[in-house]
Amino acid sequence: MQLVEAVIFLAVLLSSVFCMEGFLQKWPVPYKRFDSRPKSDPYCQAKYTFCPTGYSDGSIPLMKNEDVIEVFRLQAPVWEFKYGDLLGHFKIMHDAIGFRSSLSDKNYTAEWYELFQLGNCTFPHLRPDMVEPFWCNQGAACFYEGIDDEHWKSNGTLVPIATLSGSMFNQMAKWMKEDNDTGIYYETWTVQASLERNSSVWFDSYDCSKFVLRTYQKLWELGATFNRKIQTNYTRIFLYSGEPVYLGNGSSIFGPHGNKSLATDIQNFYLPFRPHQPFKQLLLSILEMYGKIVLEKTFYLFYNFEYWFLPIKYPYIRITYEEIPLPA
Repeated sequence: MQLVEAVIFLAVLLSSVFCMEGFLQKWPVPYKRFDSRPKSDPYCQAKYTFCPTGYSDGSIPLMKNEDVIEVFRLQAPVWEFKYGDLLGHFKIMHDAIGFRSSLSDKNYTAEWYELFQLGNCTFPHLRPDMVEPFWCNQGAACFYEGIDDEHWKSNGTLVPIATLSGSMFNQMAKWMKEDNDTGIYYETWTVQASLERNSSVWFDSYDCSKFVLRTYQKLWELGATFNRKIQTNYTRIFLYSGEPVYLGNGSSIFGPHGNKSLATDIQNFYLPFRPHQPFKQLLLSILEMYGKIVLEKTFYLFYNFEYWFLPIKYPYIRITYEEIPLPA
């Protein structure tokens, strides 16, 4: 543990030197985009099939230029199909966008979510055949015909918020495909310095709500008209931390010439978060999680396929349901 602390201290010292020499770290760290989406590893298996009724090639149907498209805000509690409004009581909500063509009278839904469920995107697998933690982390857009009125209305929201032309929709569809091909991984956490509204944001989330916000912004840029009288709130999951310390990527930490002590410390941190634990073991793991985050004030974040040390501080973790107005 002393060696790990020394490594972190050295990293802080070096980062200070770089800052003085003009190599200032940019906050929040920009989300890394890729040229194309890689194939998922067969090891990564989803409990529920991703986008079961969507278009297999990821395409979005073209609309006639003169069409008038109505846009709907869709929101429901996470896993509403299984637990009803349970998670809605904790304001843990999933966001999506609905569209309706006035010419064809067809409805469509666009949403962005994890290919292998939230737990796999947030924490890695510790495989006995691998030294480095193994991440099943991909998120993607799903576009399919129809809007499940019962799903969105029963415990959530289905409300019209904007109109646009068929031409605008087609431009949005092109942008959505590019956005989906280059933004490939899910990021659960927003990491912030404190509760104060203008405090430093170290890392921003990349989830279903951010997809909706990006799409609204693009539609506004294309000329869509929004009804700003409608209040729009979104779920955000925060970690609170002092200034993060960059540790390196997988090969520099876990490779043959990596830092074995730091590698062990990261593995030990992620061990309580592993999936598919028996109930008794899970209770013990929750106590371990509490100890590492609250008592030791430690969190290792994997962002842009690189590892960061977060000196966690009060209130540690928080779920909010914040208003972010529609574009204007």
